[in-house]
Amino acid sequence: MNIRDLKYFLAVAELKHFGQAAEQCFVSQPTLSGQIKKLEEELGVKLLERTNRRVLLTETGEKIVHSVRYILREIDTINEIAVSSQDPLAGKFRLGAFPSIATYIFPKVVTGVRAVMPNIRLILTEEKTAILIEKLKYGDIDAALVALPVHDDFLVSRKLFDDPFYLAVPEDHELTQYETVDQKTLSKFNVLLLDEGHCLRDQALDVCRLNHIAEDHDIRATGIETLRLMVKAGTGITFMPEIAMNEQEDGICYIPFTPPVPSRSIGLVWRKTSPRIEVIEILAKLLTQT
Repeated sequence: MNIRDLKYFLAVAELKHFGQAAEQCFVSQPTLSGQIKKLEEELGVKLLERTNRRVLLTETGEKIVHSVRYILREIDTINEIAVSSQDPLAGKFRLGAFPSIATYIFPKVVTGVRAVMPNIRLILTEEKTAILIEKLKYGDIDAALVALPVHDDFLVSRKLFDDPFYLAVPEDHELTQYETVDQKTLSKFNVLLLDEGHCLRDQALDVCRLNHIAEDHDIRATGIETLRLMVKAGTGITFMPEIAMNEQEDGICYIPFTPPVPSRSIGLVWRKTSPRIEVIEILAKLLTQT
């Protein structure tokens, strides 16, 4: 059994297609298929069920693929430790962020990292917070930008900045006559929110519950840009984090809240055992400045 064959098997298991797996592994399909067959013979079990249309994992294959993922992750970790011991600011660094912040901060992160850590290969992942935390715990990413707090003894976090909310309304809305708006004023309006699973939805719901604000249940957006377009179209009003605002755009008005201003705390989270602490420290500083 060798690492190469495990990578071939994992590629087929994830893609469910020999041709695509061979292309991903930069080998011919007969070569990949032959090596997986040898792996099966060595283990004495069938890992894959081959049909004319698709490839399926056998019950044994389903069990083994989890161990293969773990082994390959640990091998990556070994390589990263070796690289970082020679140059702590080199090698791959996998950063995740949740959707309502990734769009606005990733471009700035890439520019900043290239300037101060040119030998770092930054790999970016955009996912919902729960998925990011799982990826972090299983070693699929090195750090993540999430809304704090995060309660997990395996992880450590650092607050980077507060992201205050504004009220986004159509430019002809009755509330545009006010320079600021009190949260309690919104109790007579329905507010547009993101779909289930988005942390921005949870944060907005907290504000709604405290002030008896009703959600518009007929419409839920899958992303913050969809929310923005719905407001501009006159569909409703919503909470908009400052980081996502564009005060120069037409058709929408952003009104600040009177104190206490609703906001979310954005932080960087990583594993306590991470070998990339030097990169994380610089990244945290960059993100705070950004």
